[in-house]
Amino acid sequence: MARSVYSEITPEMEALADLCVKNGKIDPELYAKYDVKRGLRDINGNGVLTGLTDISEIRSSRMENGVKIPCEGQLFYRGYSIEDLVHSMPSDHSFGFEVTAYLLLFGELPNKEQLDGFIKQLSFYRTLPTNFVRDIIMKAPSGDMMNTLARSVLTMYSYDDAPDDISIPNVLRQCIQLIAIFPLLSVYGYQAYRHYHDGKSLYIHQPKPELTTAENILRILRSDKQFTPLEAKVLDIALMLHAEHGGGNNSTFTTHVVSSSGTDTYSAIAAALGSLKGPKHGGANIKVVRMFRDMKEQVKDWTNENEICDYLTRLLDKKAFDNAGLIYGMGHAVYSVSDPRARIMERFAEGLSKEKGREDEYGLYMRVARLAPQVIAEKRRIYKGVSANVDFYSGFIYSMLDLPMELYTPIFACARIAGWSAHRIEELINAGKIIRPAYKAIHPERTFPGMESET
Repeated sequence: MARSVYSEITPEMEALADLCVKNGKIDPELYAKYDVKRGLRDINGNGVLTGLTDISEIRSSRMENGVKIPCEGQLFYRGYSIEDLVHSMPSDHSFGFEVTAYLLLFGELPNKEQLDGFIKQLSFYRTLPTNFVRDIIMKAPSGDMMNTLARSVLTMYSYDDAPDDISIPNVLRQCIQLIAIFPLLSVYGYQAYRHYHDGKSLYIHQPKPELTTAENILRILRSDKQFTPLEAKVLDIALMLHAEHGGGNNSTFTTHVVSSSGTDTYSAIAAALGSLKGPKHGGANIKVVRMFRDMKEQVKDWTNENEICDYLTRLLDKKAFDNAGLIYGMGHAVYSVSDPRARIMERFAEGLSKEKGREDEYGLYMRVARLAPQVIAEKRRIYKGVSANVDFYSGFIYSMLDLPMELYTPIFACARIAGWSAHRIEELINAGKIIRPAYKAIHPERTFPGMESET
């Protein structure tokens, strides 16, 4: 495809960019002088307190005699341990993600009647407006599915009869609809791209009401619509683990900040998607998969620990893979001893590797998970422990599920939309005076405290 003249970097643009760089630098010492944080972490990697939330909690340390001691990582959704939630799901067919989404949105676990009702709501909303796929998704398909997803979300604003109504019932309706259609927007966007850009066959499968979110993703993605119970179960668990991770992660923080302005749901979620797209956030597991692809070519004997350590050392020395000096999938901004999501992922990765005949590859992952912290400790001065994070395993799991790499981050979004929705609603509930101009216009007969506008 010919490159557009408007996409070229001209000499004039290069000169102007140099001017930006010349006059855009800030003295690094000023960050320390005024105690300014870069992003959501301080220089020691500690989280910066930016708000309060009851939706989830992360624990990575405990206090002993006034001293903070690292401990096994724990993640809680509305007070429930993620490990207990996963363990409580049936071993076969289950709506684990749906239970998780209900818990995050409403603050309590559903009984059977409540869960059945919620599943029916998701099924009702799991459809796109007439001709949406043809007019929006299939026109100008993008090579980046996150951009396609964000564009589709913003376009949904035009199909909503009350897009700017930020009353809680209306926002909840919008959020449940987005939770339901995110898999469709993601997979259909991928199908359109592979057809128009790669010349592959185009097929648009409809979801089935009785299937789980995980099952429907596999159904509409695959040409034969077939999947095994274990495949659906593992994807369901992955969606549970990615649904939420505290209010301080970049995309959730974005959701709070943008929602606090009183903007509409579609704008807030599109902003969160823009944040998640970054390789330091949602795109990390892609780097892990690519790193292992290179490792499998460079390391001849996957059982030879000396060979593995040599490759890991070359990674840190910027002499292997992308020469960035990083072992992707190792370490986390919060967890040090262990990432609870990684522990769960590891167990399910083992079972899936047996079904897929990829046990040797699973063994390589386990050796890297054990050896990498040792190599890092020898080569780097670190302020806390290093362990495998959830991205270390999720990319491997997605590859065993035959998910295309272009969908890795959108699948993350299909899970995290539940957490974003819960945080948006929490922000609006606790914002005090909420801007409701559209709601007031639609329902002029209703008045209540907080109706007045804010600047």
